Amino acid sequence: MAHRKRPLVVVTRKLPDSIETRMRELFDTQLNLDDKPMSPAELADTVKNADVLVPTVTDRIDASVLSKAGDKLKLIANYGNGVDHIDVATALSRGITVTNTPGVLTEDTADMTMALILAVPRRLAEGAAVLSEDKPWPGWSPTWMLGHRIWGKRLGIIGMGRIGQAVARRARAFGLQIHYHNRRRVPARIEEELTATYWESLDQMLARMDIISVNCPHTPATFHLLSARRLKLIRPQAYIVNTARGEVIDENALVRLIASGDIAGAGLDVFEHEPAVNPKLVKLARIGKVVLLPHMGSATLEGRIDMGEKVIVNIKTFLDGHRPPDRVLPSML
Repeated sequence: MAHRKRPLVVVTRKLPDSIETRMRELFDTQLNLDDKPMSPAELADTVKNADVLVPTVTDRIDASVLSKAGDKLKLIANYGNGVDHIDVATALSRGITVTNTPGVLTEDTADMTMALILAVPRRLAEGAAVLSEDKPWPGWSPTWMLGHRIWGKRLGIIGMGRIGQAVARRARAFGLQIHYHNRRRVPARIEEELTATYWESLDQMLARMDIISVNCPHTPATFHLLSARRLKLIRPQAYIVNTARGEVIDENALVRLIASGDIAGAGLDVFEHEPAVNPKLVKLARIGKVVLLPHMGSATLEGRIDMGEKVIVNIKTFLDGHRPPDRVLPSML
């Protein structure tokens, strides 16, 4: 009996060992063991021969890369929820299905968002740095390292999807009053559960909040949603936290407003030009105005394994001739 050829699945980055092992059991899998990001030229060369591509947020699968795709490429099974790095419309036009991994990172990202909501007003990074400096800590003082209480403050959530709602549940436990702006108002039962106030106008909400949390995806409609004009609406005592995508905020405008004291500070896990980080943001971090993290919001072992398992289900379902459960269409973006 002739050996049945298995589909070639190309994985662009290093994944958890258990996921890579299962992929090799199921498919003819090409791994990236040294975890070096692929260049555009390498991606273009890869799509010529792959049946399935498993990219991550660090891979830009744009029209130029897709134009090099061979007839075999029929599925892009993204390892991650956001697909702003993939030209979904062009993929669809070429008969290529795109999937993602929604839902599995909700709690991890909400945890990190809450950590930044606490870290910035309470100056946690500054305090930790004091104990790692060469000079000794002089000891407790009534007026030293004073931050701000978050209990009773107003939290404005931009994007009330799964992650936004998970953030709201955590924030309520810390005594924050929940406000939100979303493309569509959430059902009344969710508003009642979260005691959440809906703002149709983002401008009006921004002008009234103490802390603003960005939890919406990056799409053409949300690029620089927090523009220079909107950032100027924010009160000088307010803080911004972003664990979504850096492109949602006009980063240069944010830097200027924090440096001038027109915004109190920010906690950022994502950046507009990743992996590059604005040197001016780094300077603000050194003087305690911002807390910067290297895109760690979803970085838990459990979450990464759950992502991989979703990728496998999407690939297996597709190759078995069925519609994958996490298909992404341009109309969804």
